[in-house]
Amino acid sequence: MTARPHAYVGRFAPSPTGSLHLGSLLAAVGSFVDARHHGGRWLVRMEDLDTTRVIPGCADEMLRTLETFALHWDGAVEYQSTRTQHYRQALEELRARNLTFECSCTRQDRSPRGAYPGTCRAGPRHAGPTATRFLVEGGRIDFEDRIQGACSFELGQLGDVVVRRRDGVFAYQLAVVVDDALQGVTQVVRGADLLDNTPWQLTLQRALRLPAPGYAHLPLVVEARGDKLAKSRRSLALQPAAAGLLLHQVLTLLGQNPPDKLKLELPQSILTWATEHWRPQAMAGVREVPAPS
Repeated sequence: MTARPHAYVGRFAPSPTGSLHLGSLLAAVGSFVDARHHGGRWLVRMEDLDTTRVIPGCADEMLRTLETFALHWDGAVEYQSTRTQHYRQALEELRARNLTFECSCTRQDRSPRGAYPGTCRAGPRHAGPTATRFLVEGGRIDFEDRIQGACSFELGQLGDVVVRRRDGVFAYQLAVVVDDALQGVTQVVRGADLLDNTPWQLTLQRALRLPAPGYAHLPLVVEARGDKLAKSRRSLALQPAAAGLLLHQVLTLLGQNPPDKLKLELPQSILTWATEHWRPQAMAGVREVPAPS
C-alpha cells in the first residue's frame, strides 16, 4: 500500500468546504516551509469524502489561492473521492482481523463528552443503518511531537473510533492513514486541533502495518475567547492583493520574527526567507496563538 519512501515528504490536506482563511494559511505555510527547509517534497491532497459538505469549485479556488501565495506543490493533486477502493481494502483488512464492530448508536445515544463506552461491541443495539468502529483496546500510547514535545494518551479514554459512517462514507481517521501511506508521507505538519487524533491514527497504522510518519502540530489561531478561527465570523477568505502582509502575519504567529521589510516583498521572496530561517523550536509547546486584532 505504501509509496516509495523519500527523504522528506510533507503534505497539506484541506477540505474543500470553504475558502482558505488565516488559520488554514498558517497550516499551509508551516507545512510548506518545513518541507522546503528539509529539502523535501510538499504534496496537496483534497479531503473531499464528505460530498454533502463539499462546495462545487472550492477545490479549484483553494489551488488558485495557494499559487497566489507562491505555495507551489509537487506532483499531482490527489482527491480522496477517487481513492475509496483503498479505504475499502483497509477496512476489509481490519474486519478480517476482528478489529472492527458495527455500531447503531446515534448522536442522541452518545454522551457529548467522554469516550465512546463500547455500547455495541457485542453487536448493534438497534435495527437500521450502522457505522463501523475500530476496536481500541486499553493501554497508553506515547509519541514525540516535533513542536508540542512528548505526548502521552490513554487509549481507553479515547474510545472506539468510527472508520465508516452510517451513511457509508469512509471516516477521516481511516482515510488519512491510508492516504499518508500511499503517498509516502514522512512528516505530518498540521494544526494543534488535530493533536488528539494522532493516537487513533498511530493505532490504525500499527493495525494495518503501515509506517508511521513523524508529527509536528502547529499553534492554532484562535479568537480572544478561545474559539477556533475557522468557526468565527472573522474566518474570511484570503485576499490575494494582501499576500505579502498575510504571509508576514502568519510567520509572526509562527514565532519566526520576520523583518518588517518583508511585508513589501513578493510571496516567493518571503517564503524563501522563511525557508532559510525556519525555527520550529520557536513554537515549542505553543498550542494556540491569538488572531491579530
